[in-house]
Amino acid sequence: MRIGHGYDVHRLTEGRKLILGGVEIPHNTGLLGHSDADVLLHAIADALLGACAMGDIGGMFPDTDPKWEGADSLQLLAAVADRLHAAGYTVGNIDATILAQRPKMKPYILQMRENIAAACQIEVSQVSVKATTEERLGFTGREEGIAAHAVCLVL
Repeated sequence: MRIGHGYDVHRLTEGRKLILGGVEIPHNTGLLGHSDADVLLHAIADALLGACAMGDIGGMFPDTDPKWEGADSLQLLAAVADRLHAAGYTVGNIDATILAQRPKMKPYILQMRENIAAACQIEVSQVSVKATTEERLGFTGREEGIAAHAVCLVL
């Protein structure tokens, strides 16, 4: 068994779509980044890669490469899962937390879990996604950005 942890954060900005867990969420701002800036999927990808000592998402999909500009992070996560499977690993479970003051995530959690499970070729029951605010403290509380943590077990 191997355990991995991932963390990602992106700034909120006007003129961008808000995409988390592969779900487009109606909001007045979106996350700024080279790809679609899906902090949840990036944290999960880093957790999976870290568990297997395979580096991180920035090494696999560098933001200096125009090929990844605007990339769909669900496809990036699927590529990470494929890399793990090719090396003989399987994903045991994923537990992730989104840190955001707004918008409320509850209506989108099940679809996020389904998207993550499909990308990683696992069952929805192996994926947990939670969301919390930071009680208006820090950059997430001031609605300057959104962050995500993820922990995974890889067999």
